[in-house]
Formats: sequence, C-alpha cells, structure tokens
Amino acid sequence: MIGVATVGAIVGVLLVGLVVLVRRPTDTRSVFRWSALAITVLVAASLTPFTVDDSGTAASYLLGVPVAAALLPVLAQRVGRLTLVADLVAALVLTGWGLLLGLGIGVAFLPAVILLIASAVGTWAPRPSTT
Repeated sequence: MIGVATVGAIVGVLLVGLVVLVRRPTDTRSVFRWSALAITVLVAASLTPFTVDDSGTAASYLLGVPVAAALLPVLAQRVGRLTLVADLVAALVLTGWGLLLGLGIGVAFLPAVILLIASAVGTWAPRPSTT
C-alpha cells in the first residue's frame, strides 16, 4: 500500500510539472502549492486504513502533520504574506517528517516536497518582460 501511494505521489508531481511546462499558467507558484496540498491529502487518505490498523489513534498525528504542513503555504498565499517562508518551512517539515517515518509511511510524503521547493524557487525567478 505504501508503494502504491508513493508511486501515485511521484506520478502526480510529474503530471503537475508537465502541465506547468505545457500550459504555462500565470501563477505557477499557486499551482505548485495547491498541487502539493492535494497530493499530500490524497496520500494521507490512501494511507489512513493502513496507518490506523498499524498505529491506532497515533494515525491522527502521523498523517495530520504532513497535511498541516502542506496547508501552511496555501494559507500564507491567501493571506498574502510570508509565502516564501511558508514554502520553505512546509518543505522542511515534510522532509523531516518523511525521513523520520522513512521506513514506513514517510516516503510517500516526500514527492510533494519537490513542488514546495519549486514554489519557493519561483519566488526568486525573474519575471518575464512584458515589453
């Protein structure tokens, strides 16, 4: 089950990258943030039965921390402040949590980190000229 969730997350990240390259949306950082949240939520949802069977009530924080971390950049974007910091903190939390739980469910959360890093890197990218 963990392997299926991990492969699904990797395929999701690749599809988001392909869509961004082909469609060239005006706000790619928003697409990356929302996609990271969606992938994280889908991974958590797919791993819920396995995690509840394995860990019982601890599943609430084992799966809740990555979802809360992925939600942080989306909320920062809605507020309009500190989006770069939120992207980096979320990527750091997801990476740390993924490595902490690396022998179990943590690996499935790592692909979403790529999207959050891409969103943070997009902050420093020069804007295209309109002239």
